Amino acid sequence: MRIAAVSYLNALPLTEGLASCDDVELFEGLPVDVAVRLAEQEADVALMPVAAAALLGDVSFVRGSAIGCRGAVESVLVLAECKPSEITELALDLSSRTSVVLARLVLKARFGVTPKLIGLPSREAIGFVGGTRAAVVIGDPALEVGDRFPLKLDLGAEWFAWTGLPFVFAAWCTYPQRLSREQEGLLHHARELGLGARASIAARFAETSSLPKERLEHYLRESIRYEFGVDEQAGLQRFFDEAASAGFLPKTLVRLLDVERSRPSLPPSLDGILARGAEGKRLSVAEGERLFHEASLFDLGLAADAVRLRKHPHGVVTYIVDRNVNYTNVCTTSCRFCAFYRPVGHSEGYVLSREVLGAKLQEVVDAGGVQILLQGGLNPELPLTWYEDTFRWMKSTYGLGLHALSPEEILHLAELEKLPVRTVLERLRAAGLDSVPGGGAEILVDRVRRHIAKAKCRSDEWLGVMRTAHQMGLRSSCTMMYGTVDTPRERILHLAKLRELQDETGGFTAFFCWDYQYEKGVRLAPGENGTLTYLRTQAIGRLMLDNVDHVGASWVTQGPAVGQVALRFGADDFGSVMFEENVVSSAGTTFRMNAGTMEERIHAAGFKAARRNVRYDWLTTPV
Repeated sequence: MRIAAVSYLNALPLTEGLASCDDVELFEGLPVDVAVRLAEQEADVALMPVAAAALLGDVSFVRGSAIGCRGAVESVLVLAECKPSEITELALDLSSRTSVVLARLVLKARFGVTPKLIGLPSREAIGFVGGTRAAVVIGDPALEVGDRFPLKLDLGAEWFAWTGLPFVFAAWCTYPQRLSREQEGLLHHARELGLGARASIAARFAETSSLPKERLEHYLRESIRYEFGVDEQAGLQRFFDEAASAGFLPKTLVRLLDVERSRPSLPPSLDGILARGAEGKRLSVAEGERLFHEASLFDLGLAADAVRLRKHPHGVVTYIVDRNVNYTNVCTTSCRFCAFYRPVGHSEGYVLSREVLGAKLQEVVDAGGVQILLQGGLNPELPLTWYEDTFRWMKSTYGLGLHALSPEEILHLAELEKLPVRTVLERLRAAGLDSVPGGGAEILVDRVRRHIAKAKCRSDEWLGVMRTAHQMGLRSSCTMMYGTVDTPRERILHLAKLRELQDETGGFTAFFCWDYQYEKGVRLAPGENGTLTYLRTQAIGRLMLDNVDHVGASWVTQGPAVGQVALRFGADDFGSVMFEENVVSSAGTTFRMNAGTMEERIHAAGFKAARRNVRYDWLTTPV
């Protein structure tokens, strides 16, 4: 049995007896890492945040055990130097989605505030506090805070004062077919052993902590409740209902494993899922996956088009006049799906000279263009100073916007220069960087990433670069390249990760998706693709990403005619006038359009056309 569990002190009474069990593989980590283990099918059962269970949508709760409270909890706090009603910014402890959602609900319901959100690790979140800036701090770091802050808002106590119900932070979650009755019994037995060992757990923890044993034992015996009975289930359902009403979580019912085994609940109707998606209600991973497998293409198109119409009621489709410049094809990543890159030292490797770059940029200026999309390989011979000098020259000479360097390239520079990502981004922005493209995301599930490109950054690293960029005020697009070894569920998990980061930062301007462009000779065979799969995927992306304003049609890979159809499957943007494109064209895809042809296509699809910039401001009057 593969078990994943949070590693905080308050979880030890439920997990203490499991590590030594035969036929048990125990992973312990931060709540967010535990949730990913279950979501990506690397665990059979997980002691994880309940909000993550709601986001997945198809898990059941094991009866009897949970981590919760009935009043003050001590380890889930909002810290501030001001009154709760004066909080303007809130640093979020990124390790637990449940505490983040609870904090947002409590601050809105109890104090009428909706602060700006800033995602930070626990220690950095504590350092963020000052003035009207507050922080959510959870777990062991929260226990060590002491009386350092004038305001220490206990979210367990606030929830109980608001609802009169217990709160459940984490519980054992699994899929109904994954856990046998005998394995469930093992979890119950471990709980009984752990509850009896709370004194020794506290004593052992005190040896490596600044907290006295007596305080820790009181915390484990009085502050934390390990029951998951009727009252706790009612409190959890209230939390799910409040969070769904606020748009933070999908609509969720508390389903118990033993009940699901004997009398599985009927899934919601497809029509109901489509209607909620069309209305902008949040869908779970399970609902998104079900739409992919079961909904008709026509119904998906109608629902996605309803979202487009609600978000963009003026009947305008935008496009941008820019150029995609690939400044180097030298790359060390060796992605199995890429026909564009050349390894270091290859005779066909290149770095564009300023003369060549200048000619390309002048063509964009002459055509009334506003931006350069600048991306390339991970070339170890190009230091950060090369990018800074190039950016300054491009800006001073041509005055174009710089939509430049994917997260993968930024991480490469940070590693090459031994600098933090934030420092690299700060230097690039000072040199002229305006926004960050969403390239290199592929599928943000590490199983897929390991298979298609072992040297590529992990999904959390890609998201971390985007988080940092957004916090600095840089905007970015988000993307998905599917159709390699990914499954429909992994595509939906990818969308859910983008949606969670967008909840936190609001930094994604638009979403684009396309299928893997296969070329004979590359080291990765194509998976599921084609026009119908593309339209289905884009429509589901539009329904899942309820907090992203724009969706772009990928006519570069699908062709202009399919791009027109995509405007009725959720897209409100026709992307870029492509002077050139080198990556997908290396795999044989060579579609091109100029501005006039693009506007004709938009008009023929029944829309007005307007040019835009990277932030989707209209630069021309829609016609």
